[in-house]
Amino acid sequence: MWLELYFPLCDNISMNKEIIITKANGEKEVFYKEKLLTSLLRSGAQPDVAQKVVAHVEAELKDGMSTSHIYRHAFEVLKKESHPVAIKYSMKRAVLDLGPSGFPFEDFVAEIFKQLGYKAETGKILKGKCVEHEVDVVAHNENKLIMVEAKFHNELGVKSDLKVALYVKARFDDLKGASFFFGKERPLDEGWLVTNTKFSATAIEYGKCQNMKMIGWNYPEKGNLLNMIQDAGLHPLTCLTTLTQTQKTELLKKGIVLCKTLVENPETLTAIGLDNLAIGKIKEEITFLK
Repeated sequence: MWLELYFPLCDNISMNKEIIITKANGEKEVFYKEKLLTSLLRSGAQPDVAQKVVAHVEAELKDGMSTSHIYRHAFEVLKKESHPVAIKYSMKRAVLDLGPSGFPFEDFVAEIFKQLGYKAETGKILKGKCVEHEVDVVAHNENKLIMVEAKFHNELGVKSDLKVALYVKARFDDLKGASFFFGKERPLDEGWLVTNTKFSATAIEYGKCQNMKMIGWNYPEKGNLLNMIQDAGLHPLTCLTTLTQTQKTELLKKGIVLCKTLVENPETLTAIGLDNLAIGKIKEEITFLK
């Protein structure tokens, strides 16, 4: 009954008809409105707004429609209903867009650790008990030494699977058998596997069994990658709707990646031809992220 109240029947869609959509990796799956509703609510949308967005999306659904098309439509409707929430909803794709820009995911992860009070370095070659390993991120403070394997995927539908978890666990086991000098001589305290998308169910099952520290976009429920980005205030400028794609590309080419950099150095916006009115709108949008 409640579904009929919140998701009105559309002329071209039967409540009983399954719509098959195409994921980013080419796989087909049934469209479930509950999954879209959950992602909107997680972004901070009020229930009535989230339900309105889903109803709009449902009205346009067709067999074979891509998840990216569904996302774009949901984003446009959400932007009209609640601009601040729309920005947060776009965050996952914003991080994905860093890949084509040439900004390495491991550098982004290192920046998160720096904001959390760690010293962080990328691309270190370290000798384990048996062999050398290239470690994506090494983060350390007075009390802890953390090494991170950062797995970036160019498509939202791609998951880090069991093979990745097995490989990373073996590497960190070897590294835990050695000693390192970062500020002081010390052993490795924690090995993390971080991805910008999701883990497969078997990877999660294995990680739990082996007590691995695994961070995905929405995994675990608390302390996931989205939480870390928001807590550290490291929102990529690719999430901003007040910048055109051309302007974003121009800033990224200059090595400017984070929204906070635009606030701290507004002259970077002036340098690409924006006036005070446009800059004011960008700053206002960035405040929505906090």
